[in-house]
Amino acid sequence: MKELSLNILDIAQNSIKASASRVEITLEKRNNWLTITISDDGTGMSPAFAAEAANPFTTTRTTRKVGMGLPLFKMAAEQTGGTFSIESHQAANEGDTHGTTVTAAFDTAHVDCAPMGDITESILTLIQGNPDLSLTYVYQTEAGEQRLSTDEMREVLGDEVPLNSPDVLAWAREFLNGES
Repeated sequence: MKELSLNILDIAQNSIKASASRVEITLEKRNNWLTITISDDGTGMSPAFAAEAANPFTTTRTTRKVGMGLPLFKMAAEQTGGTFSIESHQAANEGDTHGTTVTAAFDTAHVDCAPMGDITESILTLIQGNPDLSLTYVYQTEAGEQRLSTDEMREVLGDEVPLNSPDVLAWAREFLNGES
């Protein structure tokens, strides 16, 4: 993937496939460093699978034997001198904490740093395709923080207005683009 926003979308979609009801996407920009964290409350991975998840020949797909999402995200971070990690916990018993957190740090001043791409459209795609998902998007810089929470949107709108309605998506686009 040539844009980081598409990697984020891919990882979030994997979270949803892993039965996540909550996904949090955090982008933290400090100086020339961008840290991207995607965490979920999905089924999690076994320690052995998590250790190999960034290997392109490790995949849960049944249609092909190669999975490129995490390996490309890892490569994109590491080629800038950045880092990549996966932390995952499976629930051993009902009620146990479970889920996965993927974190990647990028030196945005490095010549090989992939462009961010359209993060607004990636977030809107997640909301439109998964209106019942508890999604939190946070963008932090030295200047402040922007936060979009579908849980907070539901509190304001109530159950009668679906989050994937055109008016709600238009408002979210304006909010994320700093126009509202």
